Amino acid sequence: MSEQWLPEILRNPIVALIGEECTGTLIDRLNILEPVCLRFALSKGLGLGIVLGGCIVKLPQLFKIVKSRSVAGISLSSYVLEILANAITLAYNYRMGYEFTTYGEALFIGAQNYVITLLILLLMGRASLAMATGALLVVFTYALFNNVLVNSTLLSTLYALTIPLVISSRIPQIYTIHKNKYTGQLSAFAVFNYFFGTAARLYTTLVEVDDSLVLLGVVLATLANGILAAQMLYYWNAPAPKDKYRLDSKKKD
Repeated sequence: MSEQWLPEILRNPIVALIGEECTGTLIDRLNILEPVCLRFALSKGLGLGIVLGGCIVKLPQLFKIVKSRSVAGISLSSYVLEILANAITLAYNYRMGYEFTTYGEALFIGAQNYVITLLILLLMGRASLAMATGALLVVFTYALFNNVLVNSTLLSTLYALTIPLVISSRIPQIYTIHKNKYTGQLSAFAVFNYFFGTAARLYTTLVEVDDSLVLLGVVLATLANGILAAQMLYYWNAPAPKDKYRLDSKKKD
């Protein structure tokens, strides 16, 4: 039997993910306990899982809003701040040349946040503001990827600012839940997926990204997401307050 026993159609994707050397060690020679390649493969696997999870993490939230036609308990400012952080994170990591599996979820989460933000504004009866906000966010994101408009120094500064920005994006939502004693239309799937995703991202960042700014941002995001997850559990069966942002609610006389 040849050393490369796995069919090429199965082996090639593994090589693309973890490289020829680690594929040879872990797959061809079945040396699955080799520490360097095992750690790297685990990081790559987690990173890919996080990116794939990012493709759907906000869909339950989106569907929940559409189904209920309500944005009760959801903080608009949290979503706007998170979109800004997503865009900066995506641009910074892309322009720094980091592996897509270490940051790719920012692309998909940002796109879903964008749709949810516009939907929140529409359900609040702010169609004009929704269009203006949507356009400004697109222009802002484009500028981040343009080295002429935003040079590397400025982008690094903006990325450093995403650290407090990520925390700031969670604070309004945390405060809204604390104030209402109710999680409203907030999706439990999204909250817990976020928490476990950022916790796993800590590992991939430590293994693959030698950047203290990125690491600090992930640590703080994990802590903030942990608070939201704890609130979700604490207020799981809390009664709903009056919903003032329901599309089909009747106006008072």
